[in-house]
Amino acid sequence: MKEVLENNLLQTSSDIRINTPIDFNIVKQIIAESKLPKVGKASIREIRTLINSIEKASGKKFVRMEMGVPGLPASLIGVNAEIEALNKGVASSYPEIEGIPELKREISRFIKLFLDINVEERSCIPCTGSTSGSFISFMTLGRSDQKKDTILFLDPGFPVHKMQLRVLGIKQDNIDVYKFRGEKLMDKLEEKLKAGNISCLLYSNPNNPSWICFTEKELKIIGELCTKYDVIPIEDLAYFNMDFRKDYSHPGKEPHQPTVAKYCKDYMILVSGSKIFSYAGQRIGCMIISDSLFKRDYPDLKRFYASSGFGHTMIYGSAYSVSAGVTHSTQYAFAALLKAVNDGDHNFIEEVKVYGRRAKIMKKMFLDSGFRIVYDHDDGEPIADGFYFTVAYDGYSGEDLVEELLYYGISAISLSNTGSLRLEGIRACVSLVADSQLPELEERLKQFHLNHNGK
Repeated sequence: MKEVLENNLLQTSSDIRINTPIDFNIVKQIIAESKLPKVGKASIREIRTLINSIEKASGKKFVRMEMGVPGLPASLIGVNAEIEALNKGVASSYPEIEGIPELKREISRFIKLFLDINVEERSCIPCTGSTSGSFISFMTLGRSDQKKDTILFLDPGFPVHKMQLRVLGIKQDNIDVYKFRGEKLMDKLEEKLKAGNISCLLYSNPNNPSWICFTEKELKIIGELCTKYDVIPIEDLAYFNMDFRKDYSHPGKEPHQPTVAKYCKDYMILVSGSKIFSYAGQRIGCMIISDSLFKRDYPDLKRFYASSGFGHTMIYGSAYSVSAGVTHSTQYAFAALLKAVNDGDHNFIEEVKVYGRRAKIMKKMFLDSGFRIVYDHDDGEPIADGFYFTVAYDGYSGEDLVEELLYYGISAISLSNTGSLRLEGIRACVSLVADSQLPELEERLKQFHLNHNGK
């Protein structure tokens, strides 16, 4: 396979040098100066820095698809609430580690209204973005039972989660669910869990990077197997209710987004303010711990913490040691945003549907230029249009494709960084692609296809 890819690059290199939207020599020079061993293996932030340098040197703007950054203005409901809180003087006082009462109340309401799950306010804890929430969760669950020293990912997934476990020194394992959808998931997952070394598992739903969504059947399998083997599922809902194939936007009314919480009593849910409210810059999210898990006692926690109580340790051991509380004013912003949604005064789903509309247009452009969708179905149903999608171009690995597209002013990341076994694929994010850039994206993709023996 490697020889085929190298030959393909050699056969097309002369054409690429002659006619690429970004000057070939500039891109080549910037890549060399970056000292990156291989561009396609670079992290999201490294890719971002590289592209910034190419844009500056070439004077040409990229179609940016490498970062999952909100492309909409931050909600004024949150901005105004934060300004009001600052004017009242909250900046001068430390926030409570467990969160301000107003926010805990609205998180509990939000989970009830949109997932139909009852969770006490004390089990709802703010964090500095859901990425911080995952770090704290890994830190605690990874130390809860010394016999369970490994965390399982249902991949593909967010590359930073893998980095967090490397930083923490916790072992990791994964399942790329590409071939294990529906009933096929049961045997594969049980194979991993019955070994007895898994403390918790994490997945995102909708998924970053593939935008697959687990079905009720699959979540039932996950919940029941986690119960059977005493493994804690962590459901990352950073893209809460953003499966636009169904209308989940009405508080307290069916349909509710499917959740593993319906199928087990011990679970964690992560919710982010970054995408649903475009509030990424203020770093706010929350952890929801099931009441049953919050009350559990893990004697092995006392190897690292003062308490063996899970909820107490999560707040006053892990969360306290990592951030000593979430920014005071931002908690008021998040509380105001959730209250507006809970009260039916703000429909955040209508605002973010633009991502789905844009993805539909962009996917067609890629398909028309010889690309194909990698993760394309949810257990037989066509995948939704949303924040991300994955594509491949025959003859190229994902890592090589990431680098090749730089000459065409198009950025993405390789699926090899996400735990995916589909090494031919790349992840495209639609959020930062302006509507005004779509014609240019189409032309660049056509030129890429033409230069690579496209018909």
